[in-house]
Amino acid sequence: MPLRALLYRRPTEPQTIQVVFDKAIYLVRMRRHRQARRYTLRIQAATREVVLTMPPRGSLKEAKEFAQKHGGWIAARLHRLPEAAPFAHGTTVPLRGQTHRIVNRRGMRGTVWIEIGENGERSICVAGEPEYVDRRVHDFLKREAKSDLEVASRRAAETIGVRIKRVSVRDQSSRWGSCSTTGVLSYSWRLILAPPFVLDYLAAHEVAHLVEMNHSARFWRLVDRICPNVPRAKSWLDVHGTDLHRYGLWQSSANTDRRVPVNGRARARARR
Repeated sequence: MPLRALLYRRPTEPQTIQVVFDKAIYLVRMRRHRQARRYTLRIQAATREVVLTMPPRGSLKEAKEFAQKHGGWIAARLHRLPEAAPFAHGTTVPLRGQTHRIVNRRGMRGTVWIEIGENGERSICVAGEPEYVDRRVHDFLKREAKSDLEVASRRAAETIGVRIKRVSVRDQSSRWGSCSTTGVLSYSWRLILAPPFVLDYLAAHEVAHLVEMNHSARFWRLVDRICPNVPRAKSWLDVHGTDLHRYGLWQSSANTDRRVPVNGRARARARR
C-alpha cells in the first residue's frame, strides 16, 4: 500500500474517543490533518463538538493521552457556557425575537401552529407524540425562515434592481449567509430566531453581493442603501449571534445522557 494511504487512510481508527474527568465522560471527535504539526483541541461553537486534530503520523495512543491530559480544560470551557435549549415541551425559544414556549398538544391533530394567550404569552404548539416535537419544531422554523428570507431578499433585490435565482436555508455553522455568482442565496435558518431587523440586514448583505462580490467600501454603501439598520443589526449579532446556535441542541455527556453546550472556540496545544 502506498505511504500516503498508510498515513491518511485508517479505516479501523475510531472517529471519537472518550475523555473522563470528574466522573463525567466527554466525547472528542478526532481528525487528521496533513499540515498539522502538533495535537490541537478546539471547541466548535455551532456544532458544540470537541475536536482533536492530529498530525499525519500521530498515534491513537498519543491522541488519547493528549485529550485526557486536557480533560479539565474541556470540562471548564463546556460547563461555563450557556445551556443548550432543546426543542421539547416547556422550552422557551425566540421566534422573530419574541419569546415563545413550546407546548406539546398530544391529543390534537395537525403539526405546528402559533397561539397567543389572553395574557399575551406566545406558544409554539406541536401536535403528536413527544418524540416528534424536536423534528416538527425544526421543520416549522426552517419553513418560517425560508418564507421570511425569501420576502426580505426579493425586497432588497428590487431596491437595487437585481434578480435572485433561488433562496435556500441550511444550518450553516460558520456564517449566517452566502451568495453565489449564479444568484443563489443561502442562509442559516436560525435567523428566524433573531429580530426582523437582523434578518433584513443579512438579506441586504447577501443581495448586495450580487453586485459587489467583496466587502469593499462600495459594497457597504450598497448595504446601507438597502438597509437602514446596519449598525443596530451588526451590534445585535455581535452580542447575541452565537447564542442562537444553542437552540434545538441537547446536552449530553456519556454518563449523564446530556449533550454539553459549547459557545465559542478554544484551543489547547502540546508539542510532540
